[in-house]
Amino acid sequence: MTTAKRDTYTPETLLSVAVQVFIERGYDGTSMEHLSKAAGISKSSIYHHVTGKEELLRRAVSRALDELFGILDEEHARVGTAAERLEYVVRRMVEVLMAELPYVTLLLRVRGNTGTERWALERRREFDHRVAALLKDAAAEGDVRADVEVRLATRLVFGMINSIVEWYRPEGPDGRGGVSGVSGVSGTSGAGEHEVVDAVARLVFGGLRKAS
Repeated sequence: MTTAKRDTYTPETLLSVAVQVFIERGYDGTSMEHLSKAAGISKSSIYHHVTGKEELLRRAVSRALDELFGILDEEHARVGTAAERLEYVVRRMVEVLMAELPYVTLLLRVRGNTGTERWALERRREFDHRVAALLKDAAAEGDVRADVEVRLATRLVFGMINSIVEWYRPEGPDGRGGVSGVSGVSGTSGAGEHEVVDAVARLVFGGLRKAS
């Protein structure tokens, strides 16, 4: 289990460690004692900064959600054809997922058992709906194929992107990202971030774009 050194403890360290523990043990299976041991600080020190583990969960999933929703406010997500904006959003989603891998991983694993989890799930659905609206607009403009139902296409696109958390590892001996759990490919080497982004874009839009 990830452990923070006591002399490097900060609120950000606590959040980072909490996310790792939540991922490893599951949020429901994590106690304040687990967080205390992993962070290398007393439970009273944790309570000095947060009210409990649910506040840590909310801060963690908020970080992931803020990054994802921030994509939709970027210029290239607002200007251009729907297909151009959609491709930009898809690429940026992959970039955000890899840059904020632990936080997005945790976001994708919430189950709705607490108020914070239900809030996070609702925000995720809102984000999904906004991306789906882009896909619908691109179909209406004739830039993507219309023979695949929008809701299904959206689920497939999100399924491909979200699966990255299961196999992508951001650090390797050469500083490149890695692929884990794929036969014949080392868990510490393989596709770099740009390669993953380009591969997802090619696969998604190779299948979605209407043939010339």
